[in-house]
Amino acid sequence: MLDFPRWKVLTIIIVSFLGILMAMPNFLTDNQIDDLPGFLPSSRVTLGLDLQGGAHFLLEVDTNETIAKMLLDKGQRIRDDLRDDSIRHRYRIISQGLLVTLTNPEDRENALQVIRESIVKVGASLTDVGTEDIIIEDGEGAIINISLSDAAVIEKKAQSVQQSIEVLRRRIDEDGTKELTIQQNGEDRILLQIPGIESTEEVKAKINTAAAMNFHLTNTSVSQDDILRGRMPPRTTVYPSIEKDEAGNPVFQLAIRDEVMVSGEDLVNAMPERDQDNGSAVGITFNSKGGKQFADATRANVGKPFAIILDGEIISAPRINTPILGGSAIITGSFTVQETNDLSLLLRAGALPAPLRIVEERTVGPDLGADSVAAGQIAAVIGLLAVMVFITLSYGFFGFIANFALGINILMIFGVLSLFGATLTLPGIAGIVLTVGMAVDANVLIFERIREEMRRGKKVLASIDVGYSRAIGTIFDANVTTLIAALILFQFGSGPVKGFAVTLAAGIITSVFTAVSLSRLIIVTWARKKRPATLKL
Repeated sequence: MLDFPRWKVLTIIIVSFLGILMAMPNFLTDNQIDDLPGFLPSSRVTLGLDLQGGAHFLLEVDTNETIAKMLLDKGQRIRDDLRDDSIRHRYRIISQGLLVTLTNPEDRENALQVIRESIVKVGASLTDVGTEDIIIEDGEGAIINISLSDAAVIEKKAQSVQQSIEVLRRRIDEDGTKELTIQQNGEDRILLQIPGIESTEEVKAKINTAAAMNFHLTNTSVSQDDILRGRMPPRTTVYPSIEKDEAGNPVFQLAIRDEVMVSGEDLVNAMPERDQDNGSAVGITFNSKGGKQFADATRANVGKPFAIILDGEIISAPRINTPILGGSAIITGSFTVQETNDLSLLLRAGALPAPLRIVEERTVGPDLGADSVAAGQIAAVIGLLAVMVFITLSYGFFGFIANFALGINILMIFGVLSLFGATLTLPGIAGIVLTVGMAVDANVLIFERIREEMRRGKKVLASIDVGYSRAIGTIFDANVTTLIAALILFQFGSGPVKGFAVTLAAGIITSVFTAVSLSRLIIVTWARKKRPATLKL
């Protein structure tokens, strides 16, 4: 434990220096940060809503849009099932229902049987078999009335609100460190609070973007003249390009077949990449279902163009030169690096199930007030000073070294939080205080082991060696179990709980580093240079 090769010494010094360097912007003013050279870090820890305020949004989910989409999907499925059984019909959507008109009234019983087979159960659980999603009204003749059940409507609305919450959380706080407050408010509203943001416009852009992406084949039989004159064949729609000219008009328009080749719902990942010309692109990956559909569609349509539609606009319209197998592809276009990053984030987060309307928007001040924050700061400083005085009185020079390592540890925690852009709230401060105690505890274990070895008559260097060797196992065990608890809190918690977990995990890693590596390096270097005959522990 006393062996420190040159590479290890340099590693400890460099890691400590980088941690301090990353933390320094937190102690500088805005003007001082602006004057720093570009290669130096400038990011700081963001204070949470309870410490510095932030933005407050009250959003309303358009659940009527969700029900309309549910009806459309149900109608298309029933239409396809009836066609498969060669039952000729027409259907149209009415208020919360479908009206199916059979060409031949004699097909009524067969049609009813096909429709019944499309029924699914909603609200099913271990103790409840659930309720049918549609109700077929009694009647005779060629007309069949189908309505959505109340249970299906209620469940679909609840699902759309919960899905919207999860999509917003992934869009705005992808890494889980911003400590959002996002929760359902009433039947169809969502409360969203974001601490420490500078621009609400960026947040509103993420809220208002649906990010619904699908892949469609292009209808090559439609000419540009047909598009200009509005002469469209059945089941074909004109979509504009996402690229706009100087006047704000789309660069081109294409006639797209309504049938979805592959749904964006089967997308599992999207990451910024580079295309063959080293331009910005987005690499996408499908699940097994989407990958198979994409492979089958491209295999059957080699040589034909297809379009990638995002929120009603064409973001790319490549030609299928060869079958695209393997479940992955690249979206190319005239994208900037920022646009590819934003597009990747939106596609990873998924599409909103329904449009969101901002009902209320305002900025809010600190919930706890300046007096409470100041009182918390004073309490933390007094507690830290008390610990430092105690450790110095208990272990003398070694206690002074432990306090020095403790100071470096605190700076490194802030450095790690600054690096990841984490938000600091009162629960986060509690996590830092807890790790400070754990860092001191690690030093106490080491020093007590060294003291025991000195009492047994061993020399100073041997006592230091054995003390560190026998204490490190206990230190790692204690910190690993706490780190596991922090990871579980981060995985299953939200908001302040995640903030506490982030600071706790960062503090555990830095405290182990400073207690086991940094303080040991200082103590061993001092002992080898001074060669003391005894220690005052």
